[in-house]
Amino acid sequence: MKAPIHRRGLVYLAAAGPGLIAAAAGNDAGGVVTYSSAGSDFIYRTLFLMVLITIAYVVVQEMVARLAVYTGKGLAALIREEFPLRMTAFAVTAFAIANIGLMVTEFGGIATAFDLFGVSRYLSVPIAALAIWSLVLFGSYRYAERVFLLLTLVFVAYPIAAVLGHPNWHHVASNTLWPHFIANKSFLLLAVALIGTTITPYIQLYEAGAVVDKGVKPEDYRFQRVDAIVGAVLAAFVAMSIIVATGATIGGSGPLTSAAHAAHALRPVAGPAAEVLFGLGLLGASALAAAVVPLSTSYAVAEAVGVERSVSSSFRQAPLFLGLFTAQILLGAAVVLVPGNLITLILNTQVLEGVITPMTLVLILVLANRRSLLGPAANGPWARWLGGVSILSVAAVASVFVVLTVLGWFGLN
Repeated sequence: MKAPIHRRGLVYLAAAGPGLIAAAAGNDAGGVVTYSSAGSDFIYRTLFLMVLITIAYVVVQEMVARLAVYTGKGLAALIREEFPLRMTAFAVTAFAIANIGLMVTEFGGIATAFDLFGVSRYLSVPIAALAIWSLVLFGSYRYAERVFLLLTLVFVAYPIAAVLGHPNWHHVASNTLWPHFIANKSFLLLAVALIGTTITPYIQLYEAGAVVDKGVKPEDYRFQRVDAIVGAVLAAFVAMSIIVATGATIGGSGPLTSAAHAAHALRPVAGPAAEVLFGLGLLGASALAAAVVPLSTSYAVAEAVGVERSVSSSFRQAPLFLGLFTAQILLGAAVVLVPGNLITLILNTQVLEGVITPMTLVLILVLANRRSLLGPAANGPWARWLGGVSILSVAAVASVFVVLTVLGWFGLN
């Protein structure tokens, strides 16, 4: 006998969190710049590509949630147990190094957002770092999750900004439902960037760790599945809203180099309200990611070595987990406060992300296919086929980016 609809809704709300938070964190400062650049450079032409990316995104997020619920373990722990130790060490090390670069990007996003409101980064960044650190160290998982979920509400700013931009909705629909790709290198590299900023390893590692931390049981998996899928779809909708907003206002003006450029560019057409909305969205996205990125690293490393890992633990109970989190917060905030150009660091981080993303996604697919691990919950023929096509396509495109980047180092492209 099925439970009443209102009771099932309450159970879903209780399970909601990890998938929604993880997916929303993907629309971070780097994501805002990438999506804005897609709109300013190619107007609406990348919208159909975003539909394809969303399908792959949903497939990956659902498999990660299923793995975490049915095994009670995070991704790093599963990789350690199911694959050779050297592979685990390489994956976790590369992942941790890449996330350090991402932390600089997130605090840079916080600084940029406050700069739009006239607040110096030397004031905003230390306060934000202290607030994020305190939230995790002195709060339980339930409390931290509620704050993270609250931060996701700022993403409503982007759909509103898209409407204020007065786009040509016929062109938006046409480009969303039918491919309008351009056969040149710039479009290809942007396509890879869109994949990399939407489906990035820290999102999957955080989601798995958070599901385990929350203690979701197999009998409640169907609600966690909805959380993962809805989170991925909503995050993709927000990303497409950013593309539409910038495409409508500054489409065809070339790629952007900063989120601040995108926010200022919206002002002439959409007015000061759009700039404020853009700034609020950037602030919430960066703050959320500034908490999720270091937590995903801490989950991965702690799981890989088999020690305590929980937001609800004290520093004495989980010194490695919380110590790594603290170190990443301090390092990310400190680098942003040092005068200088961070573009080189960010680009190198993206290359490293391009290397580890295909590997992480393939490992997820292999784990989700294993009946020895998941039993009846393992991928069936249809899920195995869809997951394989989605993940291998992402891996192939991401690999092209890495190859082109390496060739560029030697002046060969």
